[in-house]
Amino acid sequence: MRSLTKTTRRDFLKIAGTSAGGLFIGFNMFGCDSPKVEVLSTEEVLAQAKNFNSYLSISPTGDVVIYSPNPELGQNIKTSFPMVVAEELDADWEKVRVLQAHLDTEKYDRQLTGGSGAMPHSWERLRKAGATAKFVLVAAAAKVWNVPAEEITVDQGIISHKGSGKSGHFGEFVAEAASISAPEDVKLKEKKDFKIIGTAVKNVDAKDMYTGKPLFGLDFQREGMLHAMVQRAPFGMKIKSVDENAARGVSGVKDVVVFGNSVAVVSDKTWPLLKAKKLLKISYEPDGKVESSSDHDEIFRELIANGKAEERRRDGNVDQAFSQAAQVVTAEYQCPFLAHSPMEPENFFAHVKGDKCELIGPTQTPDRARQTAAGILGIPAENVSVEITRLGGGFGRRLRADFVEEAVHISKAMNAPVKVIWDREDELTGGAYRPAVRYRFEAALDQSGTMIGYKLRGVGMNAGNSTREHNFPSGAVDNLLIESVNYESSITTNAWRAPITNFLAYAEQSFLDEVALAAGKDPVDFRLELLNRAKSNPVGELGYDVDRMIGVVKAAAEKSNWGKSPTVKQGFSVYYSHRSYVAQVADIEMENGTPTLKKITAVTDCGMVINPTGANHQVRGGIVDGMGHAMFTNLTFDNGVPKQKNFDSYRLIRMKEVPEIETHFLDTGFDPTGLGEPALPPTGGAIANAIFAATGRRLRSQPFIEQNEFSDIKLDIRRA
Repeated sequence: MRSLTKTTRRDFLKIAGTSAGGLFIGFNMFGCDSPKVEVLSTEEVLAQAKNFNSYLSISPTGDVVIYSPNPELGQNIKTSFPMVVAEELDADWEKVRVLQAHLDTEKYDRQLTGGSGAMPHSWERLRKAGATAKFVLVAAAAKVWNVPAEEITVDQGIISHKGSGKSGHFGEFVAEAASISAPEDVKLKEKKDFKIIGTAVKNVDAKDMYTGKPLFGLDFQREGMLHAMVQRAPFGMKIKSVDENAARGVSGVKDVVVFGNSVAVVSDKTWPLLKAKKLLKISYEPDGKVESSSDHDEIFRELIANGKAEERRRDGNVDQAFSQAAQVVTAEYQCPFLAHSPMEPENFFAHVKGDKCELIGPTQTPDRARQTAAGILGIPAENVSVEITRLGGGFGRRLRADFVEEAVHISKAMNAPVKVIWDREDELTGGAYRPAVRYRFEAALDQSGTMIGYKLRGVGMNAGNSTREHNFPSGAVDNLLIESVNYESSITTNAWRAPITNFLAYAEQSFLDEVALAAGKDPVDFRLELLNRAKSNPVGELGYDVDRMIGVVKAAAEKSNWGKSPTVKQGFSVYYSHRSYVAQVADIEMENGTPTLKKITAVTDCGMVINPTGANHQVRGGIVDGMGHAMFTNLTFDNGVPKQKNFDSYRLIRMKEVPEIETHFLDTGFDPTGLGEPALPPTGGAIANAIFAATGRRLRSQPFIEQNEFSDIKLDIRRA
């Protein structure tokens, strides 16, 4: 087991600025004490370099340029992808430059970031890219030296032949390598021989971020570029009329553009737009359903009881199990809509030039941006270029292309390059949100406390299937029924970090604690009992690896000293999502009569850890995100308009509220699996179960602070 332990709030502050990468301690990057070294720019390196494949180029100087194709939004992919290539190449990491690749569907077959799938999908491709380049370099050296290639070794960018004592860096063989054909298959390293993978490597963009280099979409500027801001219609409404006279009267405003169900103000500066947009006088009329949160509550009550459901899974004889049960446990859990609220609001640049279009900006799905622009303009997709900037967060919001649509429409109307910018209120009120969901659980227990029946009914708003019917505890219960009801709401929804499981895990894990209590069993023992049953006598399809889940459960119980301290009240949670397994334990202690959340211990099995620094940040970030949204965050609606319009009312977690976080990773020998999302789902359940252990209050809805059960609990989540 690899452990990265005991992160205090102060430690978190130190690393928060590079939440996907390196940790800088005791280093003044702004100082002038370092000796001056002449270093070629990346442009100068590329001017001399030979392309070995889609992923890398090498120059005669021995410098290696590695392209990272997937958008970087804080998940550390721009660092970890090149690490894998450099590992198989046996490059000197100090001589590696990393560049964000532009969209190129011929070179890269999954150039998107979402679903924690980038590394699992690209792992072997990246390795082969590095190994292939090494093969032709070794072949070139063997030809130049007239020695067998089998006698040549490579280490940190140096090619050596022990017998003759000859050696040279990569760059010395670039010209000769250009004449050698690469094989279809190459031998990859044994994992035990890795030298870069598994080591702590700092974020390749860390220094540029600290020093304010233009990395993000909001940083992008171009001479002659216009700026635009857009007023969007409330959900379920359409434009009836527009009075744009006052907006046009603002100094600096170039034009007002009406398109679709939106109105844009355009200027060569951003400040006039903020004033002009507020002066737009737009009247709306209903266009379908205009909904408020009170409507949603009534819809949930009706559909959870009587809605026509899609049966997602049925095992055994559920009706018989419940009719014969010694005890039945029932509970309902509900979550609100949530915004993604990345720190960088949406923005995008478009320049429509006749039958061509140039796109630049932060997107998780660059090909969707391309296809969207091509569709609007009626031009071939290959006529649209897409340059990907670094994303200041995304969490699924930038899987959409609505902001790209806006930029393309406005650029076409203005016949000029245009950058669309959303402000924070646009981000919260004009977004596509996490679906609101309600779940009803039922468990049937026999006389011995064995769970013999299980029912789950999910109702989601634009959620599609609001269940994960093959996840635990499916396969561990003889009689099981899982149903899903989808309500088509006028509120637009979108994938939100760990889609569906971000709340389903909390609800399931809290309910399993309720069932364990009713059965008179320890919560960890109860889960292990179910898992052992799934291992020895599985029922139906298993969508998870039982042994891997058992592994994180046992490790988390051990690392957290589960149940061993009479003064520490603990809550347990475990979940499988996006190919990975995470178990968490939350510790609450009473201080002067106040329950205080002191610590969260997490054990993760995500397969091989590429970069321990990045992996630690991903787990920690997921926990903080999961905790903050479970505790505080809510988005409510009044006649199609969100009530929470900025961070003064849309409550996010604060740095002082982050408890100590202790992380551990299991080395189970598997290839890398997802890590951007799996640590978030278990967090709410661990905290809620710990609150129950400390106070006897069961929290069945989020956010916790708005529940009656929480009203007189003075949970202290502040730490010195």
